[in-house]
Amino acid sequence: MALSFRSRVEHASAPLAERVNSVPRPLFLGGLVVVLLVGVFAPAPWGGIAFALVTVLVAWLLYLTWPRLTMPEQLMRLAVLTLAAAVTIVRFFPRG
Repeated sequence: MALSFRSRVEHASAPLAERVNSVPRPLFLGGLVVVLLVGVFAPAPWGGIAFALVTVLVAWLLYLTWPRLTMPEQLMRLAVLTLAAAVTIVRFFPRG
Protein backbone atom coordinates (compact mmCIF):
# COMPACT_ATOMS: atom_id res chain seq x y z
CA MET A 1 0.00 0.00 0.00
CA ALA A 2 1.43 3.37 -1.02
CA LEU A 3 1.61 6.11 1.58
CA SER A 4 0.16 9.53 0.89
CA PHE A 5 2.49 12.44 0.25
CA ARG A 6 1.73 13.88 3.69
CA SER A 7 2.56 10.57 5.37
CA ARG A 8 5.86 10.32 3.51
CA VAL A 9 6.80 13.90 4.43
CA GLU A 10 5.86 13.35 8.09
CA HIS A 11 7.83 10.10 8.18
CA ALA A 12 10.88 11.71 6.55
CA SER A 13 10.62 14.75 8.84
CA ALA A 14 10.32 12.78 12.07
CA PRO A 15 14.08 12.45 12.81
CA LEU A 16 14.74 16.14 12.11
CA ALA A 17 11.66 17.20 14.08
CA GLU A 18 12.81 15.10 17.04
CA ARG A 19 16.28 16.64 16.84
CA VAL A 20 14.82 20.17 16.73
CA ASN A 21 12.54 19.29 19.65
CA SER A 22 15.50 18.02 21.70
CA VAL A 23 17.29 21.38 21.47
CA PRO A 24 16.47 23.61 24.45
CA ARG A 25 13.93 26.23 23.41
CA PRO A 26 16.02 29.25 24.44
CA LEU A 27 18.92 27.94 22.35
CA PHE A 28 16.68 27.30 19.33
CA LEU A 29 15.03 30.72 19.61
CA GLY A 30 18.43 32.36 20.09
CA GLY A 31 19.70 30.70 16.93
CA LEU A 32 16.59 31.83 15.06
CA VAL A 33 17.11 35.41 16.27
CA VAL A 34 20.74 35.29 15.12
CA VAL A 35 19.68 34.10 11.65
CA LEU A 36 17.04 36.86 11.50
CA LEU A 37 19.62 39.48 12.54
CA VAL A 38 21.95 38.22 9.82
CA GLY A 39 19.02 38.55 7.43
CA VAL A 40 18.41 42.14 8.47
CA PHE A 41 21.99 43.43 8.62
CA ALA A 42 23.88 41.35 6.04
CA PRO A 43 24.34 42.55 2.45
CA ALA A 44 21.82 41.58 -0.23
CA PRO A 45 22.61 37.95 -1.11
CA TRP A 46 23.42 36.82 2.45
CA GLY A 47 20.42 38.55 3.97
CA GLY A 48 18.18 36.89 1.42
CA ILE A 49 19.69 33.49 2.14
CA ALA A 50 19.16 33.94 5.88
CA PHE A 51 15.53 34.93 5.40
CA ALA A 52 15.05 32.07 2.93
CA LEU A 53 16.19 29.64 5.64
CA VAL A 54 13.64 31.11 8.05
CA THR A 55 10.93 30.97 5.37
CA VAL A 56 11.66 27.30 4.65
CA LEU A 57 11.59 26.50 8.39
CA VAL A 58 8.25 28.28 8.82
CA ALA A 59 6.78 26.54 5.76
CA TRP A 60 7.98 23.13 6.96
CA LEU A 61 6.53 23.60 10.44
CA LEU A 62 3.29 24.95 8.99
CA TYR A 63 2.93 21.94 6.69
CA LEU A 64 3.54 19.49 9.54
CA THR A 65 1.08 21.15 11.92
CA TRP A 66 -1.62 22.20 9.42
CA PRO A 67 -4.15 19.38 10.11
CA ARG A 68 -4.08 20.06 13.85
CA LEU A 69 -4.61 23.83 13.63
CA THR A 70 -7.88 25.72 13.87
CA MET A 71 -8.84 28.18 11.14
CA PRO A 72 -7.60 31.31 13.01
CA GLU A 73 -4.30 29.56 13.77
CA GLN A 74 -3.93 28.56 10.12
CA LEU A 75 -4.58 32.14 8.99
CA MET A 76 -2.07 33.59 11.47
CA ARG A 77 0.62 31.14 10.42
CA LEU A 78 -0.10 31.80 6.74
CA ALA A 79 0.33 35.51 7.44
CA VAL A 80 3.73 34.85 9.05
CA LEU A 81 4.77 32.67 6.10
CA THR A 82 3.64 35.35 3.62
CA LEU A 83 5.57 38.02 5.49
CA ALA A 84 8.71 35.86 5.64
CA ALA A 85 8.47 35.12 1.91
CA ALA A 86 7.96 38.81 1.10
CA VAL A 87 10.98 39.85 3.18
CA THR A 88 13.04 37.12 1.50
CA ILE A 89 12.15 38.44 -1.95
CA VAL A 90 12.91 42.03 -0.93
CA ARG A 91 16.28 41.01 0.53
CA PHE A 92 17.23 39.16 -2.66
CA PHE A 93 16.09 42.00 -4.93
CA PRO A 94 16.55 45.30 -3.07
CA ARG A 95 15.41 48.53 -4.70
CA GLY A 96 18.08 50.88 -5.83
